[in-house]
Amino acid sequence: MIYADNAATTKMSRAAVRTMTSLMEEEWGNPSSLYAHGQKAKEVLEQARADIAAVIGAEPREITFTSGGSEADNQAILSAAALGQKMGKRHIISTAFEHHAVLHTLEKLQKEGFAVTLLDVHRDGLVVPEELEAAIRDDTCLVTVMYANNEIGTIQPIRKLGEICRRRGVLFHVDAVQAVGHIPVNVKADNIDMLSASGHKFHGPKGVGFLYVKKGIRLSSLIEGGAQERGKRAGTENVPGIAAMAEALKEADCGMAENMIRISALRDKLIRGLKEIPHSALNGDEARRLPGNVNFCFEGIEGESLLLLLDDKGICASSGSACTSGSLDPSHVLLAIGRMHDVAHGSLRLSIGEETTEEDVAYIIQSVKEVVEYLRGFSPIWRDLTAGKKAFIL
Repeated sequence: MIYADNAATTKMSRAAVRTMTSLMEEEWGNPSSLYAHGQKAKEVLEQARADIAAVIGAEPREITFTSGGSEADNQAILSAAALGQKMGKRHIISTAFEHHAVLHTLEKLQKEGFAVTLLDVHRDGLVVPEELEAAIRDDTCLVTVMYANNEIGTIQPIRKLGEICRRRGVLFHVDAVQAVGHIPVNVKADNIDMLSASGHKFHGPKGVGFLYVKKGIRLSSLIEGGAQERGKRAGTENVPGIAAMAEALKEADCGMAENMIRISALRDKLIRGLKEIPHSALNGDEARRLPGNVNFCFEGIEGESLLLLLDDKGICASSGSACTSGSLDPSHVLLAIGRMHDVAHGSLRLSIGEETTEEDVAYIIQSVKEVVEYLRGFSPIWRDLTAGKKAFIL
């Protein structure tokens, strides 16, 4: 099997597995308990907090543990909205191709009377800083822009966007679920006020993530109950999962420079190979993208059929976000960058990682070429295109 869907989830690293299983057997106490066994678990929890903070340039007290990126996104956005409302500011800026954890939260706030502006991300999948500057109003309370897109992998000019927000006095939240652990992220240098991340995207366990909140920003609670996480996230902390996430992030940070070079080279080879397929197109900017992300559209085929046939060949891939894989609608991300509905239906996302080899990439290229040709062979849309009854888009 060739696993090329790391954007959906990554395999837990051996170090993360060892950390998690060891703590489940040995330090299984409740970190809120006062006796020694509980306090040992508390020490593990706080060490994990410090380790994660160090990787992203934060202070330990600025890290709140969550169940993952979606919860962190919700808590950050709703907290910023609550702060804005107290000051009479009810306008939020985001982009049209955010993860649904962001977009659906913004829709909820719109029903409560907030105004939302979604910036264009253009054909290259990038936000133009000047357009953000122009969109900020006197009543803007939050800008929320993802660090790197989960489908097409484009990396936003976060530092510049953050500078604009800082100068205009607007809170800046970044969904960095796809970025943390894969590219350098420093919340201070990048002018980030709040940042969301999820452990299972960088070889940690599922069901655990974290939210960075700059010191001085008041965070609202989504879950009421106990006083865990300084009263901002009730519920007994998942100490083994949190420690495993921290171990995975430290490991990812240690090997990041080397992995970025090697994986980017494999990514570029994959892009060159898939470009050889007629009437295909890479989605998003070719250079300003995550090291392991490749997203293509192939005219005249359906993405679901492509995925199933690639699965038969032992290749795990996707047509977009795993969170929307059950939907028959074309990707909102591809529509946001201007792809037509018919073309967006024929998309393929390949997200390679540390275990991907040169041989894997060569096999993926050959297999995609074979499957696309096969599917086009009995596609009525393709017949109409090649017969001139319909015009090619790509």
